[in-house]
Amino acid sequence: MKRRSGAGIRRPTGPKRTTANRLRGRRRAGEKSAPRQKRLGQMQRKTQKVMPDLHPYWRAGRLAGSQFRADTDLPDKHASDAWCAHAANLPGLENFETMLLAGKAFMQGYTRSSGQSPEIVPLLLHRTAAAVVSACNEESTLGHVLGQLKRLPLCDIVVVLNGTTDNSLERVLQHSGITLVYEPDRAGHDVGRALGAKMTDAEIVLFVDGDMIVPAEQLAPFLFAIDRGDDVALNDLTSLLPPFAKQDEVSRIKAYLNRTLGRKDLASNSMTAVPHALSRRMIETVKPSSLAVPPKAQMLAIQKGLQVSAPYQVDVIRSNRIRPGNTGHGNDVARLILGDHLEALAACLEMNKHVGRRRPSRTEVAYRRNAR
Repeated sequence: MKRRSGAGIRRPTGPKRTTANRLRGRRRAGEKSAPRQKRLGQMQRKTQKVMPDLHPYWRAGRLAGSQFRADTDLPDKHASDAWCAHAANLPGLENFETMLLAGKAFMQGYTRSSGQSPEIVPLLLHRTAAAVVSACNEESTLGHVLGQLKRLPLCDIVVVLNGTTDNSLERVLQHSGITLVYEPDRAGHDVGRALGAKMTDAEIVLFVDGDMIVPAEQLAPFLFAIDRGDDVALNDLTSLLPPFAKQDEVSRIKAYLNRTLGRKDLASNSMTAVPHALSRRMIETVKPSSLAVPPKAQMLAIQKGLQVSAPYQVDVIRSNRIRPGNTGHGNDVARLILGDHLEALAACLEMNKHVGRRRPSRTEVAYRRNAR
């Protein structure tokens, strides 16, 4: 079947698409999109992070590395001392990410000229720091935990062994510079932390458990937060928890305590989770013995106006060691945590039962007596 020429073909009835019309259309489109492009550019400038110039830090590290002497200096200590001496009074290192980038650049320069490869985390602290490790039968992980802690600028590492029946003690004795607290009977992690806090005078105390190997880079933000003014730095587990309707009773009571204390922003974050760090001011204010009941210590810190934050997240939920006492609904650990939070709530109510209550006048007292 032959189709007639031009049959069924619609021809445009509008203006002819000349070069002039196309140019005018492009100008109009450009005029409409210009504000949008301007807004996008402003948003990009707001979200774009300003990267510091790292070359000065690299050059300073290279100069410091050239002064290393293999016959007298220890690489890690020499590199850490050199970095702290260089960065102690430098501006612009108030932010943790910026400080860490600058420190890594310094260490790259140091490695280039010294031929050494320091394993330290270049963390700049203005106050002394220590770590407390609570452990029981952790021979397979304890040595690695101590190895990560030694990468941080700590003046002391306190290991509290309680109820140990394996070779954990031998693992600790293999490391030098450790303060050891040995308790033959089982005391628990919380009591271990309270004991460890008494064994050091450091201005910052980091708390970890012997069964969780956390890289030093993930422990550094907790020390940094306390060094820069916080009193309690909690592990931020908020994004790892399910919606409230699907949470277990432990997560819910943690959130309830924080809400009761006016700290809804803390969600379910609690001192029952490690790692966390405390200031010396916090420990002395709430007393070291209160650390044996972490929710109560957290309540006291908030009630006394201390600075409590959750600066960083370490996923300890999936890495938590499975034990007979911490699995299943209503397990021993869950009941212990629930009881600790109930104790904290009771103490909070006792402290506040007279707060804000106006003393009635004699007339009001007489009226109420006669109204009976």
